[in-house]
Amino acid sequence: MVSAVLFQTKADHAYFYLRQEIARGALPAGEPINQEELARTMAISVTPLREALRRLAAEGFIVLAAHRDARVAPLSDEEAQHLREMRVPLESLAAGLAASRITAGQRTELQALADELEPLGEHATERALDAHRAFHAAIWEAAHNPPLTSTLALLWDRADRYRRHTLSEIRGTGTTRTADFEQHYELRDLIVAGDSPGASDLMRRHVEESLPSRGVAAAEEVS
Repeated sequence: MVSAVLFQTKADHAYFYLRQEIARGALPAGEPINQEELARTMAISVTPLREALRRLAAEGFIVLAAHRDARVAPLSDEEAQHLREMRVPLESLAAGLAASRITAGQRTELQALADELEPLGEHATERALDAHRAFHAAIWEAAHNPPLTSTLALLWDRADRYRRHTLSEIRGTGTTRTADFEQHYELRDLIVAGDSPGASDLMRRHVEESLPSRGVAAAEEVS
């Protein structure tokens, strides 16, 4: 999730706040946005809020219609597929770069973050989801490629809505994702060992098998 952001303007604040709320599902897909009410809640005017909404619309989080109406973008299998197609090569690239560029301090951090991970199942908590993101974000940072890091952070927030949708669809099934959970420890070991090809290959398979890859209609098939 977006955190530790230095807000330069009120529009920046509104943008990151809304992006986080959408990614977390606090503003669900299709939800209409009452701009006047939201501006009052955030103690800002409607002008910077609309600037933030335009930015979010350009990034696919918001749909802007006529008369300045705004809604949270709906979920779709097509978007889920597009996000996966982008995340697979970029996350794989980040893992390979991280294995060759990670610093001693980042190795220690990655190992500590791995210890915080929990399997993602039907009762996954916000803490478990945040730990999952933090682990992947540490890999992006270890790649030492800021444009790559910011791109992956954006893709993760868009994919997080699908991750949460899938988890909600398996309520009551007793399902827990263990196979891709164990891959996190393999990724940690490969990156710490400096195995770029191995880390890149495993990350590719990890993302291909991840929850958001399944889209909306396929979510009900998880077992």
